[in-house]
Formats: sequence, C-alpha cells, structure tokens
Amino acid sequence: MYRFGLALLGLLALLDIATPLLTDGDHPPMSVAIGAAVAGLISLVLVGFAWRGRRWALAPLITLRLASALLAVPAFFASDVPAAAVAAAGFGVAATVVGVIAVLLPKRELVGAR
Repeated sequence: MYRFGLALLGLLALLDIATPLLTDGDHPPMSVAIGAAVAGLISLVLVGFAWRGRRWALAPLITLRLASALLAVPAFFASDVPAAAVAAAGFGVAATVVGVIAVLLPKRELVGAR
C-alpha cells in the first residue's frame, strides 16, 4: 500500500503542476494555481525521496498534499464555481485522503509468503 499511496500522491502532484495551464484565471485564481504548482513540484521531489526509502520525506509530503487539498475546499462553498471545477476539487480531496492513508498504513506481510 505504501508505494500505491506514493504513486497516488505523485499523480496528484503532477496534476497540481499542470493547474496553471488548466485554469481560466478565475477558477482557481492564477495566484492559487501557481501556488499549487509550486507545492506540486516540491511534492514530486519528496515522492522521489520517499520512494527510495527516505522516511524523513513523508512528513513534509503529507503536509504539502493536505495543504493542497485544503486549497480546494472553497470550491465547494463559492456559488460561481463551475461544476467541473467542483468535481475536480472533490476528486483531489478524496484522492489525497486515500493516498495519505495508504502511505501511513503499516506494512503487513502475507502469512506463508516468502
């Protein structure tokens, strides 16, 4: 589950990097899109370190991904946000929660597997 979680968080980081190219300038605002891209780039570097077994990278990675998900929450409450942007925000928040849980689950080995 650990590598699945890292792969999911890495995919979300890539989507964050693409956010400035996908925004209309209002949903999300360009300043938020650029901030998300910077967080995505840093997250992608941290995913690389965590993939290679550097456990110290997990705390900043999880913090950045959760902060990125929190940036999407206002889309649920603003009245002028297009439905596609709300759906994308919902997907991003849900996928972030799944990725963080998958990374934090303890490693379990199958009984009898060697």
